[in-house]
Amino acid sequence: MKSGEHFLLSLPVVGWMLAALGDRYSSRQRAALAGYGLGLGVLIDLDHFLLARLRVGDWRHARNCLRNPKRVFFDQKNLFEGTGGMANLRLLSHVLIAGPLTVLTGLIDRRLGILTGAVLYVHVLADLLRDNDIV
Repeated sequence: MKSGEHFLLSLPVVGWMLAALGDRYSSRQRAALAGYGLGLGVLIDLDHFLLARLRVGDWRHARNCLRNPKRVFFDQKNLFEGTGGMANLRLLSHVLIAGPLTVLTGLIDRRLGILTGAVLYVHVLADLLRDNDIV
């Protein structure tokens, strides 16, 4: 699934959390939570670069994106050419990150943990639905 789609799917999750918070947090804290949730919904995919590194033995995919950042937005389909099938590894990596990150953020603040778990759940679910040609 493309980054923009993950961003759009994170919006209702973050909106739901902010609505549930009401006035319990300042507007600055709510803005930080919104930025965190929306960023997390997209940036968890940075693990794909580590997986590509493990598959091919070098950082060429990350270097290519750093040299030409437009590829990240306009050529996502071809970012990881030559890495073989990474679909299962991507999902495994996301799950390995999501569980501990949800617990750790929950220890910091229960609502932060709920937001983390909800955003990452929707991200992984969206990837599964797309990978299985359901959506």
